[in-house]
Amino acid sequence: MSGARYIVSLDLGTSGLKAALVSERGEVVASAYRPVETILVEPGGAEQDAEAIWAATKDAMRQVVQEASRPAQEIIAVAIASQFSSVVPVDRSGEPVMNLILWMDKRGGAYSREIYGRHPGAIATWVDVHGALPLPSGNDTLSHMLWVKEARPDVYQRTHKFLEPMDYLTARLSGEITANACTVFMMVLTDNRQLDDVHYDDTLIEMSGIDREKLPDLVPILSSVGTVLPAVAAEIGLSPETQVLSGLNDTQAVAVGTGTFLEGHGGVNIGTTSQILAHRADKASDLEHAIVSSPSPIAGRYVAIAENGIGAKALDHFLTNVTFASDALADHTTEDMFGGVDALVRDVPAGSGSVLFLPWLTGSHAPSSNENARGGFLNLSLSTTRAHMVRSILEGVAYNLRWLLPSVEQFAGKEFDEIYFSGGGALSDEWSQILADVMGRPLLQLEDPRHCITRTTAFLGFERLGHLEMSDFPLIRHVRRTYEPRPERSAIYDELFEQFLAAFDRNRPIFDSLNAR
Repeated sequence: MSGARYIVSLDLGTSGLKAALVSERGEVVASAYRPVETILVEPGGAEQDAEAIWAATKDAMRQVVQEASRPAQEIIAVAIASQFSSVVPVDRSGEPVMNLILWMDKRGGAYSREIYGRHPGAIATWVDVHGALPLPSGNDTLSHMLWVKEARPDVYQRTHKFLEPMDYLTARLSGEITANACTVFMMVLTDNRQLDDVHYDDTLIEMSGIDREKLPDLVPILSSVGTVLPAVAAEIGLSPETQVLSGLNDTQAVAVGTGTFLEGHGGVNIGTTSQILAHRADKASDLEHAIVSSPSPIAGRYVAIAENGIGAKALDHFLTNVTFASDALADHTTEDMFGGVDALVRDVPAGSGSVLFLPWLTGSHAPSSNENARGGFLNLSLSTTRAHMVRSILEGVAYNLRWLLPSVEQFAGKEFDEIYFSGGGALSDEWSQILADVMGRPLLQLEDPRHCITRTTAFLGFERLGHLEMSDFPLIRHVRRTYEPRPERSAIYDELFEQFLAAFDRNRPIFDSLNAR
């Protein structure tokens, strides 16, 4: 045995599952990706096949283990991060009793709104004890659980526990049904006031109407819950002694991976959705700007949860649904979407010919929440080309992040000297420069940004198992390029940013009229 150590790191996003074998030095030795289909059901419903996710997970893990060709005993653990505010109802064996209910599902909103009618002091209690609230929109885990209870009582009766996606995969791998302070955050049922004593709160549970026995037992963040089940280990090619670690959500992982726990560092992540990332020392809530604090995998710290809404999904939606022309994006079969995008928009002047893209395809989130807001292009003319429209998407997402930035900085209690950029969007050089120009801060584009979550989750696993220390963090954060704001672009972007804000305010009555419940 060489003494080398590896962790299989899983990143379950909305659109797919990524598996990577990561070394102690932060090297991704092998990786695999499997898409996951979203099933849109009835008005407001969004689900995924939990059994298909499990099959995709095993298949991707098996490919990674085979391609890496490392001795099984050198793979010491499996660690998982996933999208969150989603839920899988499982039986006593950890197998699903219905589909995964996805974060974008809104069917439970009415049941969360009823809580406030029954309990006039609910908002103050939730903010004080937990920090976040049951969402009237229905986009939180508690709302999904309430929908199951009220709309699918047969499923609720058969449900042993409700699990977030990362905890579901942990259970399928180990046979142990558990969760932790990070993973259950959007169930909004824990007392988060003391990070060394996070526990379910009886008052919140009583107000919610969910039965306590349906909630998974809590274990320490990223602790070992057991080993991979022998049959699963044999199927994947792992040793049955491989440990399975309790996971975290993807926002928490990126907040660590971009180094926002370090002084003066902020983070931006653009994947399906976009976020600005930060850490703070104490629990806080900024309901006006839809920013809350979640327990962090970093001991004694909180992560600022500031979901900005749709990110790269806006670009993907446009490219997928608009007729392809004879330009840099004509070969839409390529996997290098951002290479084509960069080539297309490189020569388009800043401001995209004064075309504005509104990115609120699923409603607006932080810093001003409006579930009725929607997306669109403003100021199209006969001279507008697809290149203008694509660049305006990049700029529109950047304006939305600029809008959020001062609220996150105030929440974190610090101004960001520099911002680290991760997620699939960080593959785009043009988007990186646009973000630096629009936000007015140096932007550091991470190397191999799509593996920020897998690297970070593995790093935290090694740290929890005693093989690394937090001071070893530079092993996993490598900067590909730094983008400085260009002063000559500030005037055009400042003007268009003001029009972007005006478009939000002035279209609110129209959005409310078109999209009200």
